Amino acid sequence: MNKYEQDQTRSDLIGAPKSVRIADILETEIRSGTLGNGAPLESENALVERFSVSRNTVRRGLEILNDKGLITTKKGIGSFVTFGGKTIDDRSGWSVALSASDVELATRIVTLRRGAMDLLNAPEAFANDCLIVDRLRFRISTGEGVSLERSRMIWRESFTTILAQGLTDGSLTATLREHGLSVASGDEWASVLPVLPQEDAELMGRERGDPMLFLRRLTRASDGSVVEYVESTLDPDLFGLHMVF
Repeated sequence: MNKYEQDQTRSDLIGAPKSVRIADILETEIRSGTLGNGAPLESENALVERFSVSRNTVRRGLEILNDKGLITTKKGIGSFVTFGGKTIDDRSGWSVALSASDVELATRIVTLRRGAMDLLNAPEAFANDCLIVDRLRFRISTGEGVSLERSRMIWRESFTTILAQGLTDGSLTATLREHGLSVASGDEWASVLPVLPQEDAELMGRERGDPMLFLRRLTRASDGSVVEYVESTLDPDLFGLHMVF
């Protein structure tokens, strides 16, 4: 660790493992606002060079931050939804990410209620009592739907306010965050929907025979608890899936 970084180390951490001291410096930067919510950390290579330590030491420091729920790390193979050929940064939710696109879209809440799990592909362990939120995104110019997202969250009594007041700024991500639910990890499955069902076609203003991209996503909080299960039917002319490995 270079002299500048050593000078930043608190006196009560002198003699602590380097990984602990690195985690403490990065935690201070996060909590002070130097690193904003959703801002990416430096790469592992950059942190290795910055602190003059091994890659394993950096990884142990990042694991400490991850355990505290301050950061989310993605390991190994990852998949990212794209829109218009560009990867969606969905840490702030799709509403925010898609608002910066060249395609003018609007969002309509189709369903907002409490009810039983009604998605056949949902994980068996998912609770039956849910907050149900269905959202349609459509082109402003034509009214044609480009995505239909059906989200299910295990019911909490605090969700009663959502039913009364609606989503915060129209964003489910922001709403869940207000209720102390932030995504730390998850699983996603992609497939092709060869024929759009009649009911969905009518809702989206599309032809029944349109092939669509179909995504299933299960997200978890830092403690491993389930945050959301969502099924998304997406226009393949606009959405795609980008794999990194």
